[in-house]
Amino acid sequence: MEISNSIRSQILIDALPYIQKYHDKIVVVKYGGNAMTNDILKEAVMSDIVLLSMVGIKVVLVHGGGPEINAMLKKVGIESKFIGGLRYTDSDTIDIVKMVLAGKVNKELVTALQLHGGKALGLCGCDGEMILAEKKQGDVDLGFVGEIRKVTTKPIIDALNDGYVPIIATIGTSADGQTYNINADTAAARIASCLRAENLILMTDIAGLLEDKDDPSTLIPSVQVSDVPYLKRTGIISGGMIPKIDCCVEAVRRGVKKTSIIDGRVPHSILIELLSNEGVGTQFI
Repeated sequence: MEISNSIRSQILIDALPYIQKYHDKIVVVKYGGNAMTNDILKEAVMSDIVLLSMVGIKVVLVHGGGPEINAMLKKVGIESKFIGGLRYTDSDTIDIVKMVLAGKVNKELVTALQLHGGKALGLCGCDGEMILAEKKQGDVDLGFVGEIRKVTTKPIIDALNDGYVPIIATIGTSADGQTYNINADTAAARIASCLRAENLILMTDIAGLLEDKDDPSTLIPSVQVSDVPYLKRTGIISGGMIPKIDCCVEAVRRGVKKTSIIDGRVPHSILIELLSNEGVGTQFI
C-alpha cells in the first residue's frame, strides 16, 4: 500500500520532538540475537544507527557474538559448555573468544556500518584499559569469565567526539594483563551508566517483558524499577529474563535515564523505540 505524502510528513513531524530530546545525547545499544545473524535485520540496524548519528544522536554499539564463537569452537573441536547461562571459558576458549569477538565480529560490524555511510571505530574492552576486569567468583569455577571492576570511558568519548560510532567487543583485561570474557548485557549496562547515557537498549529475540511468556499480546510497556522484586516473586520475571532485567535495573540505579528491552526481530526497532511515543518493547524507569 502506497503511503500518502501527508502520512509521510506526519511521521517526520512526530519524530521531531524525540530527535530534539536525544540530540547530542548518548544512547547505548546492546546488539545481539536474530538482529545480528539475520542479514535483513542487520541491514535495518546499521541503517538505523547511521540515521541516528546523522541527526546528532551519539550511538555506542556494544556486541557479543555467541553463535560465531560456537561455530569457531566446533570448527577447532572444542565443545561449547555453559553453566548458569554463562560460557565456561578455559585457556583455549578465551583465545577463540578474543579472535572472534575483537576480530571477526567486530570488524564485520565496522565494515557493515561504513557501507551504510556511517563512521565506525572498532574497539574492545582491552583498548585503553576500557574494561578492567577480574575473575568472576562463585560456587562454580567458570574459568576466564570476568566481572567488571572499572570502565574507562575516555576511548569511547574520544571516538564519539570525533564523529565515530564506537563498536565495542565485550572482553576485558585484569591489572596483570589476563583477558576475560564479559557478558555483553552486563558490559552494556555498566558502559551506559559510566557514560551517563540517556538510554540503554537491549536487543533480544522476544517482544519484551510479558505477563504471560507464551502470549506476546501481554507485553508490559513500562516498569518502575521498584516493582521488579514483586514481578520476580510472582514469576512474571523469570528464567533468562532475570539477568537482562537486572542489568536494566542496575543501569537505571547508576544514572541511566531509561533502559529498554526491545524485539530485535522487528525491522527498524531501534528507530521505533527512540523516535516514537509507543516504543516497541518494555522500558524500565
